[in-house]
This record gives sequence, C-alpha cells and structure tokens, in this order.
Amino acid sequence: MLRNSASNIVKATYTRRLYSTYDSSSKVLSSLKNKDLIRTQGYINGQWVASSDNSTFEVNNPALASGAGTKIADVSSMTTKDYVRAINSAQDAFSDFKKTTGRYRSDLLMNLYRLMQENQDDLAKLIVLENGKPYADAFGEVAYASSFFQWFAEEAPRVYGDIIPSALADSKILVMRQPIGVCGILTPWNFPAAMITRKLGAAAATGCTTVIKPASETPLSALALAYLAEQAGFPKGSVNVLPSSDAAGVGKLMCENPTIKKVSFTGSTNVGKLLMSQSSSTLKKLSMELGGNSPFIVFNDADIDKAVDGAIGSKFRSSGQTCICTNRLFVHESIYDEFASKLTKKLSETVKLGNGLADGTTHGPLIHGKSMNKVRSHIEDATSKGAKVLLGGNKREDLGVNFHELTVLGGVTQEMDIFNEETFGPVAPLIKFKSDEEVISLANDTDVGLAGYFYSSNINRVFKVAEELQVGMIGANTGAISESALPFGGVKESGFGREGSKYGIDDYTVVKSVVLGGLD
Repeated sequence: MLRNSASNIVKATYTRRLYSTYDSSSKVLSSLKNKDLIRTQGYINGQWVASSDNSTFEVNNPALASGAGTKIADVSSMTTKDYVRAINSAQDAFSDFKKTTGRYRSDLLMNLYRLMQENQDDLAKLIVLENGKPYADAFGEVAYASSFFQWFAEEAPRVYGDIIPSALADSKILVMRQPIGVCGILTPWNFPAAMITRKLGAAAATGCTTVIKPASETPLSALALAYLAEQAGFPKGSVNVLPSSDAAGVGKLMCENPTIKKVSFTGSTNVGKLLMSQSSSTLKKLSMELGGNSPFIVFNDADIDKAVDGAIGSKFRSSGQTCICTNRLFVHESIYDEFASKLTKKLSETVKLGNGLADGTTHGPLIHGKSMNKVRSHIEDATSKGAKVLLGGNKREDLGVNFHELTVLGGVTQEMDIFNEETFGPVAPLIKFKSDEEVISLANDTDVGLAGYFYSSNINRVFKVAEELQVGMIGANTGAISESALPFGGVKESGFGREGSKYGIDDYTVVKSVVLGGLD
C-alpha cells in the first residue's frame, strides 16, 4: 500500500535529488530553448500589452506550492475594459478574415501545427510548471493539442455548402455555410494547451476570429500559443489571448456582449448553467463541455488484465484530473476480488509520485487546495459509510501540500458522495454488480453523461451496452478515447455541441439558404 512509510520517505528524498536542477520555476524557464515562448502580457490585436490598470496575478507551480521557487511568474490580469478592446479588434479583423479562402486558413493552421511540433519540449515544460502533470503526459498533450491544428487545417478547404432540388422547376436552393463571427473561448486548467487548440482550430478553419480567456492557474501555455499564432502569420485581431483573474466578470461580459456570436466553454456544469443564463439576452450560439461522472464497467467475460490497464489509464491519468476520467468502477461480483487484487498490485508496483520533471515520475500533484479538500472529503465520507481503503488513502505532504496517494476504495455504494459526485482526483471507487440490467441502471443513475467505458468479449453485449449507456463518448475495451478525429462532447447535463472531428466545424458556422428562381 502507498503509505507514508519510511521507505516512501526515502524514495521522496531520492526524487528530490533527481529534480534538484528543477527545484525552482525560474530554473525551468531558463532551461527553455525558445525563451520567446515565455509571455506574461495579454495579446490584443497583434500586440503584447499590459492590463489597462496594470494589475497582475501570480501563477504558481502546484508541485512546489509550499517551498522555494513556487511562483512561476506575475501575469497581467486583463480587465473587462481590455476584453472590450479585444472583442472590437476581433470584430474588425473578422470583416477581412471571413473573406479569406479555406486554403489560406489551412496554411495558417499548418504553420501553427509545425511550430508546436518544433517547440514541443518547451511547451511541455511550461505545462508541467503550471499544471503539475508529469513531463511524459505534458509532452503527449502538446502532440494531442497540435493534432487539432493539423486536423482542422485539412478541414478548412472543405467547409462545403449544398444544392437542394426545389419543388419548383424554375428554382434551385443554394445552401451556404458561413463563419458565425467573433467567438469567445473559455478554457480550464487541466489541459492548458489542448482545450484551446480544439476550439481555436475549428474557429480559424471556418473564418471566425477569437477572444480567448485561459484559466488563471495555467495562462502561460495559452500565451505561448498566442506567440506561435503570431509567428504563424495569423492576421492582427484574428486571435486574442487575455489572461485574467476575474473569471466571473469576463465570463459574464463574453456572454452578454452582442458582438460575440458564439461562446465555447469547458468547465463545470454549474458554471455552464450560469453562462447559458447570461447568454440568453443575446441568444448567442453556445457549445458546452461540462462535468462528468464516468462509469467504467468490467463484465465477467472481460480480459481482466486489459481491463486493469484500461482502468489505470482512464482513472488516474493526470492524477484523475480530466473531465473524462473514470469516476465509478463497476466490477461483476464473480471477478471483483481478482480485479481488485490485480489493480492494487499493479498500482503499487508502477506508481511514482513526484515533480513532473523528475525521472520516472508517473503522477504529479493536485492543482490546488480545493481539489485536495474534495479528494479528502470523498474518502472520508466513503469510509465513514463502510467503504474500505484497499490502496493509498493518504496525503503525501512529504512531497508537497498538493500531493495525494493514488487511492482505491472497495465496497462503495450509492449512498456515498463519491458515487454521485465527480471527484476530479486520484480516487477509484469499486462497486460490485450482478447483472447487465443492474449495472446499466447504476451507470445511468446520474444527471451527467460525458464519457463511459466498459470491457467485454461478447460482441452482442458490446453493441447493447454502447447503445444503452447515456453518455456522449464510449470506450469499449479501451480506456483511451481522445483524438482529433473523435466528436468530443456529452449528453444530459454534460453539455452539448461537439469538438474535434468533422462535426467540430458545425458550431462555428451558420447555414444560409438562397432560393434562386426564374431559371429556364
């Protein structure tokens, strides 16, 4: 078990030695090959500018939250006045950008794709600094993020319309797809690069201009992307990136400003509902990727070893801090003990907590104290109601205040908070089930429906369960579903709209119909 034993303290000391050259954020920044990526001001209309009131906020390294070198940078906190300026600049730029050809926009996006590839190592280090995820995960995120620019570069020349036969012999119906206008983009901290690129890529491909607010925890990755967009040749005003500590004020402004025609938001369901309400006065187009409570089902005919690997990847990737992470693991009663044993054994043998830039680190810290509090609350509630800690269960303050052991809970029931709420942390609750009907009912017993996973070797069951799970995305015999070709999004209170794939273009266009009459 991953306990605060003397042996683990020795391991922690060894880990600290490994990243002694990275024991402060400034040393990591100084190690970047392309120091032009380090930006702390807002990017408006092709210019790097400080906040109009000169205010700033700190960006901190969650892995070093209690020690020296915690602060990464002071970043300009752009005001709503600055956002109005950016929105107006984006509107001015839209008048020309919407008229550009799909091939021109494709070239811009491919330029940006290549620049991300060339700067992958530096971009990954920035993600590790401000997000805390291990370097391998961050490096993979940059590859994933850049793939959206490649994908939408390929889609940009193919934003097709249609010709519909009319009921009248002398008429034709022409259908045009046009860019919707200025788009407001609001992104979270858990994928500071990819959550921007899959929105920006689609917007730019259609001819829309953008105003982007990154999460205040992770603005440096967004500002680095703005710099690369500048280098890629994007016209002034077509891409604007404004860090701000005023998330509520900026969100309200974007939703209520009539110039912005579409808002794309990734975040919690509660905030998504608030933004929808604020958008009602302008009836703007919205796409929402909101909270989840993903089920992971292991049927009695599953390959248990593969299911264990899938569960580890799906549940504990980025220490459980992704929107599509498994939140509830349903295991058939006949294989429950074997699955639990193999899962805990593999985790105990392979997991290494630590700084994301240390050799061999597999899992990093939680992002901040609020996340830690929720993890602790879910564990304490579950154990007080009869759940058993099968692995982990403790903070790892010897590593830092934001570190927590990867934890497996057995005997979890519907009465526990962790069954009903998204943990967004490294806690895997195991729940027994007896029949297909029972587990499908349990899996669907939630107001949200983003992702779901299941393992079975029965092809009939695969189709049946895939059809009956009330989620927007499913991994059948896999715990990895994300890629640029996937229509990413949920159902129920997990939101609406799709990102990535050929469907990702739809939310950034409007359909215009032209009836051409008087034809011979």
